[in-house]
Amino acid sequence: MKFFIDTANLGEIREALEMGVVDGVTTNPTLISKEGMEFRALVTEICRLVDGPVSLEATSLEAEGMIKEARELAKIGDNVVIKIPMTEEGLKAVKRLSAEEISTNMTLVFSPSQALLAAKVGASYISPFVGRLDDISTGGMELVEQIVTILENYDFPTQVIVASIRHPLHVVEAALMGADIATIPFKVLKQLVKHPLTDIGVQRFLEDWAKVPKK
Repeated sequence: MKFFIDTANLGEIREALEMGVVDGVTTNPTLISKEGMEFRALVTEICRLVDGPVSLEATSLEAEGMIKEARELAKIGDNVVIKIPMTEEGLKAVKRLSAEEISTNMTLVFSPSQALLAAKVGASYISPFVGRLDDISTGGMELVEQIVTILENYDFPTQVIVASIRHPLHVVEAALMGADIATIPFKVLKQLVKHPLTDIGVQRFLEDWAKVPKK
């Protein structure tokens, strides 16, 4: 399973890369707006830092605008993936971008039928937003399981990015279901490392080591 980090913060990206477990980055307008940097300078640096895919979002509402944005964003780096919203216009855009071999990430997916449509038009990635479904008392991870099954049934090459992750259990469940990727907030990535018994074990070893005679 691949881990993407869901952030536009350069410090978080650098620290996550040092951990050695990050395979890519996803961003969105909300995350980018928090950084106070000029957009192109920020995303260019992200693409330079990260070897794997970097998702950048198109903000147009019509297919022609999405396609125009995508072509420009794709010039930033070979690893750029264009995030396109799951709408009728988005489907049109992904179909054409796929024909141009521009990688796409169909985002804001909330149903298995939406995922099936995204796969049929050639989306490189599909991003079901599990946390937002959980927020309205709907099983977000059930959606992931359905999407993984559908894609396997028909051997679609589209990969599943589990998005809107709220806690480590989302990551574990996604891995058990066979999702290709989890895009994880920096806070949750750090939580994955922690376990109280590990902390207790390290402390005990240090205390015992201090008792060992040394020259």
